[in-house]
Amino acid sequence: MTTVLLVATIVCIVANAAIAAADYVKADFVLKNSAEVGVPARALPYLATLKLAGAIGLVAGLAGLRWLGVAAGVGLLLFFVGAVVAHVRARVFHNLAFPGLYLLLAGASAAHMVLVAAG
Repeated sequence: MTTVLLVATIVCIVANAAIAAADYVKADFVLKNSAEVGVPARALPYLATLKLAGAIGLVAGLAGLRWLGVAAGVGLLLFFVGAVVAHVRARVFHNLAFPGLYLLLAGASAAHMVLVAAG
């Protein structure tokens, strides 16, 4: 089980770093999706920074700063709960799988970091 959670954590790091980069460069799919759910384009750099901070925090957690990893995992978990809520409130269901997948990865990462931090 721990190996599966570790792999999910690594995938979470890569996925969040990648989507943060797409947010920073304001990729077309990012602009389209954010407009559909009512997120202004000017908010994208701030949201990207949160995702990137979460990814960096998970890396730090894997490197030994366990409670920072827990905080990063929980932060990403809450971030993507908000993303799913934003999609549902805007009734944008056609791509709900994407924030849903990120939410799953964040949950697995948070669980992994808690298990590792608890010993």
